[in-house]
Amino acid sequence: MPDTELRRIRDEALPLTDQTSLDPLLERIGDARYVLLGEASHGTADYYQVRDVLTRRLIKEMGFSFVAVEGDWPDCLAVHSAVVAAPGAPEDPGEVLAGFRRWPTWMWGNTDVADFARWLRRHNEQLPPGRRVGFFGLDVYGLWESLHAVLAHLREHDPDHVEHALEAYRCLEPYAEDPQAYAPATRFTPEDCQPQVVSLLTELRQRAARPAVADGSLAEFAARQNAEVLAGAERYYRAMLYSGPESWNIRDHHMADTLDRLMKHHGPDAKAVVWAHNTHIGDARATDMADIGEVNIGQLVRERHMGKGVVLVGFGSHSGTVVAAEEWGDVPRITDVPPAHTGSMEDLLHRALPAERALFIFPHVQLQRPPTTGLGEWFHQERGHRAIGVVYRPQYERMSNYVPTVLAQRYDAFCYLDRTHALTSLQPLAAESLEEQTWPVGV
Repeated sequence: MPDTELRRIRDEALPLTDQTSLDPLLERIGDARYVLLGEASHGTADYYQVRDVLTRRLIKEMGFSFVAVEGDWPDCLAVHSAVVAAPGAPEDPGEVLAGFRRWPTWMWGNTDVADFARWLRRHNEQLPPGRRVGFFGLDVYGLWESLHAVLAHLREHDPDHVEHALEAYRCLEPYAEDPQAYAPATRFTPEDCQPQVVSLLTELRQRAARPAVADGSLAEFAARQNAEVLAGAERYYRAMLYSGPESWNIRDHHMADTLDRLMKHHGPDAKAVVWAHNTHIGDARATDMADIGEVNIGQLVRERHMGKGVVLVGFGSHSGTVVAAEEWGDVPRITDVPPAHTGSMEDLLHRALPAERALFIFPHVQLQRPPTTGLGEWFHQERGHRAIGVVYRPQYERMSNYVPTVLAQRYDAFCYLDRTHALTSLQPLAAESLEEQTWPVGV
C-alpha cells in the first residue's frame, strides 16, 4: 500500500489511551438501544478490558439495562443473581464464575470478567432492585441444565403441569446428558425427542401468557427461557450431524431471539450491551459467511432493530499471546499469536500504526459488499480479518483463521490493539464438551 494510504489510516485513527478516548464512540452510540461488542478471540485479556471500560460507561452514563453474553443461560443466570445481590446469591460474583464447568471455562471464568462482575454488583447495590443492571447468557447450549431448571420450577410453582417436562426428561434420559450420544441416535432411529420438547415449550409459552403468572418476574421469564434453550439445543444437536450452515444459524437465531425476549422483558426503554465473538456480532453480510448461507447476531439485530439504533464494534490485533487449546476439550495453554498474515486487515493496520492502539469510527453502514477489492477507502476494501476461537493452531492459521471482510460494513467502529495478551483463568482448564461445530475455531 502506498505511503499516502498509510498516512490516511494514521490520520483517521483515534488514539486509545484511556477511558476518555472512548468519548467519540459514545457520541456515535448516542441514543442507540443495541451495542454489540466483539472480540477477535475468546482468550485475550485486552478485548475483555476494553469492553469492560466501555460497558461501565454505557451503564453509568447512558443507562444501559443489561449485559448479554455468548454464554449459557443457566450459568449466567447464577452470575446475574450475584451481580443484582439477589437473596441467597453469593456476595462475590467471581465465586460463581470460578464454578463454571462447561468447556471452555476460561471464556467467562477469568479475572477480567470477575472484575467487571464485582464492579457491577457494587454499582447495583446503590440502586433500587427494579433498576439493577443484569447479566444474562444468550447461548443455546445447556440442554440438560435447562431441562433440570424447568422441572424444578414447575415442581415448585405449577406441579399440575410437570408431566410435559417429565416426558421430555424420560425421552432424553437414556442419553446420559451426552449430546454426542443423542445426536447420532436421531439419525438411525425413526423417533427423536423433538415432540416432547416442543410440547414442553408450548406449555411454558402458554403458561407465560396467563394473567396469573405474567407478572414480569424473572423467575417466570427464566422458566420460559430455559424451555426455549431446551428446544433450541435439541434442534442444534440434531443439526450438528450434517454439513452446512444449519447448526450455526440455529445457534445465532436463538441468541438473537433471546436478546429480543430480554429487551421485551426489560420494557420499552431497555438498552442492551452484547459481548460475543466478532464472528457473531460483526454483520455476516460483510463477510464470506453470507456466501455459504450463514447469518449471525449482528446481521439479525441490524435487520430487526436498525430503526432503534444498532452499533456493532469489532476488535483485532496484530500479534501477542492468547489462551486456547490445540484440540477440543484439551487443557488450554498460553499460545503465541504470530504476526498477522501479509495483506490482512491486521497487517495493514500494524504497518500504519505499529505498537499503537486506535479506534476507528466508520461512516454509516452500507449493507452490500463491493463487487471488487482495491477501490475506494481502505475500510471499504475486502481483506482477511483474523479470528481465533477456543481451539487455535498458529501453524495452520493462514488456512483457517482469516475471514474475508469489508470492515466498515461489518462494523460501525473498530478497536485495533496492536499487541495483546492472554487472559488469566479463575480455575484449571481441563474439561470435555461436544458442542464444537459452531464455536469460532478457524471462523
